[in-house]
Amino acid sequence: MAPHAEDPVQVEYQPEPWSTETKATRVDLGFRDKNASERQRKKRSLADTYEPGRTTIETHEDYEFDYLLPRFPDLHWDELKELPYEDKGLHGDPQFRHLLDAADNIVDYVPKIGTEISGVNLSQLTDAQKCDLARLIATRGVVFFRNQDDFDIEAQRELGKFFGTLHKHATTAVPQKEGLEDVHVVYTTDKSVDQRALFTPTFLWHSDVSYEVQPPSYTSLKVLTGPPRGGGGDTLWCSHYAIYDVLSPQMQKYLEGLTALHSADMQADDSRAGGRPVRREPVTTEHPLVRVNPVTGWKSVFFNPGFVTKIVGVPKAESDTIIRYLNELIATTQEAHVRFQWGKHDVALWDNRVTSHSASYGFTPHRRHAVRVAATAERPYFDPQGRSQEEEHNKKWGLPQTNKDGSRPSNYND
Repeated sequence: MAPHAEDPVQVEYQPEPWSTETKATRVDLGFRDKNASERQRKKRSLADTYEPGRTTIETHEDYEFDYLLPRFPDLHWDELKELPYEDKGLHGDPQFRHLLDAADNIVDYVPKIGTEISGVNLSQLTDAQKCDLARLIATRGVVFFRNQDDFDIEAQRELGKFFGTLHKHATTAVPQKEGLEDVHVVYTTDKSVDQRALFTPTFLWHSDVSYEVQPPSYTSLKVLTGPPRGGGGDTLWCSHYAIYDVLSPQMQKYLEGLTALHSADMQADDSRAGGRPVRREPVTTEHPLVRVNPVTGWKSVFFNPGFVTKIVGVPKAESDTIIRYLNELIATTQEAHVRFQWGKHDVALWDNRVTSHSASYGFTPHRRHAVRVAATAERPYFDPQGRSQEEEHNKKWGLPQTNKDGSRPSNYND
């Protein structure tokens, strides 16, 4: 007879072979044994695969970016004419609200320079967001975006055109695909000659084509393929707002009254010596040694180790000394630097007026392929009403003034 629902079912009690506490312990031990086994397997795998200083080399059969591989067309372009320019950053929101409302996160790398934004697709920016981006780049020097797969070369060029007329480089590589002569190609393979012996570390720091009458402002570089993390090929940027602020007030005042010659001659000579064409005759242009950014109003040292050949109006010994001193400041002022470790489809956008950058070597045998687009800016100018970035921030945030004369004791940092 089946029991009624309300009748208790009689079940014979079968004691567990171990107590509840013992069972839990045994289950836990089993779990830990499994984890320990997995960890041991992983350790063996790491030990078998890890080789210090060596990273996995990517193969490139059926390479999807063949059309962006480099070529050196033998073209001839007219001398550049001065163009009207309006900085889009002037229309950006001071709090960058249009841009940051679409972002998941924003992180500054160091106080002086470098910011990374996540959650924003560069190929889908509105005009208001582009203006905010320009303002942020002018403020932070360089801004990074990762995993921008949708930001193809046409989207990159369109963003550049929004900022200004695209610059066409007179000597460097352009893509295989015709019609992209305003794109600069960065390309090295395992067969490329290591360049480290050709340049001093200070000379590698540069801002792009500063010899032009209107050197570029907003510049983008997208890495299409490159070394994996730990494989080298990082890029470093230096804030020239910060370089100006490192100087004593007396040196700031002195340099504000000077100009420098920026020359394309060496770049053109090197191209011809290598059997490559020079598509536009080289120029030498005189620019102020200190300039003011139209968006921020901050002063920066407009100096380029790669292109500045002379400080105008002073004896050669004095000119050479100033050049060496500024070279050293740019290369060694760590708080003015940010270093970016690239991944595939990562993008950096920087203000070429207020930063310099340097490649880093040592990534052989990896392929490194990137494309750069740069927008022409205003002719560099000095405005005595310009301000110091550091002094403005110190006042805004209630920070002490920088100890520039060594009169106050300070702790050494490790």
